[in-house]
Amino acid sequence: MSETITVHLDSKPIYDIVIEKDFSRLAESFEKLAVTGRKICIVTDSNVGPLYAEAVKEELEKTGNSVFVYTFEAGEANKNLNTVEDVYEFLIKNHFDRKDMLAALGGGVVGDLTGFTAATYLRGVSFIQIPTSLLAQVDSSIGGKTGVDFRAYKNMVGAFHQPKLVYMNMSALLSLDNRLFNSGFGEIIKHGFIKDKEYYQWLKENEKAITAREYCALEHMIAGSCQIKRGVVELDPTEKGDRALLNFGHTLGHAIEKLMNFKLYHGECVVLGMIASLKISLNRGNISEAEYTEAVEMFKQYGFPVTVTGISVEDVVLVSKSDKKMDAGKIKFILLDKVGNAYIDTTVTDEEMKQALKDIIL
Repeated sequence: MSETITVHLDSKPIYDIVIEKDFSRLAESFEKLAVTGRKICIVTDSNVGPLYAEAVKEELEKTGNSVFVYTFEAGEANKNLNTVEDVYEFLIKNHFDRKDMLAALGGGVVGDLTGFTAATYLRGVSFIQIPTSLLAQVDSSIGGKTGVDFRAYKNMVGAFHQPKLVYMNMSALLSLDNRLFNSGFGEIIKHGFIKDKEYYQWLKENEKAITAREYCALEHMIAGSCQIKRGVVELDPTEKGDRALLNFGHTLGHAIEKLMNFKLYHGECVVLGMIASLKISLNRGNISEAEYTEAVEMFKQYGFPVTVTGISVEDVVLVSKSDKKMDAGKIKFILLDKVGNAYIDTTVTDEEMKQALKDIIL
């Protein structure tokens, strides 16, 4: 069980996405980079490090490199410039230079923070992604978007910095609880909504195999999702056009995530944001009532929360105005003109958002 997807930029191969059942081919995949006799710093967190850091270290040491491990406290609260400074200090004290590398081992927080550190340390060093959460495997590890939160503002400081390799160990998904697994699954459903109706239908029809985490189903699901994101990223590597379609559900989802003080996972908030975007698409006559209802029922079937309490509709709309995806004071909203085809819209009004949010915020 193995699959490799190559990401191209300007028609040139930039890095491979390797999908495996364990870490046994990590050294082999890394050796293709022709990096040896250097230092590699595995950056991980306090949840993932105890599970996988030693195994990854052993694999990378087979490539003739010296491997270090830096572990920070897990959680979105630590995805900030203070943690980045701590990693800088570790690298400086261990004499990492521009030809040395970082390896992000963990979920989206680890990947985003490590990528940003790599982009800015000594004006840029190389790094690889070893994502262990479903969310990181299908979304944040692919495409070169890196960043950290600044005070109360999510992902407000960042850089585009492409990895040299993305290595996915699917067995890591077996250790995730259902909520963490679903946090990534929300992004997978998003890919179907915006680009591939047939993939979306397959997700609906294979709920039992996916929730049971059967390897064949997981491989097909992850590879399909990665292929969709690869296609979008190759067309628009720095998010100046169609790559913004990947933000379907994110504008209102990020606002909900912030107002809930990150008590809900990112993927759960994206699903809530997608429901609101689907409702706006429905109210505009782009999708049918049956398609909207079917989507909400699928979210329920996969165990996602479809409502939230403790915040107000007005506050969600207000916070959405501070989103980094604003364009000249207007929100770049992603809507569907049909299932499997999304578009960018800057005409969504506050009233449309409020009407859509009324079904979600109780």
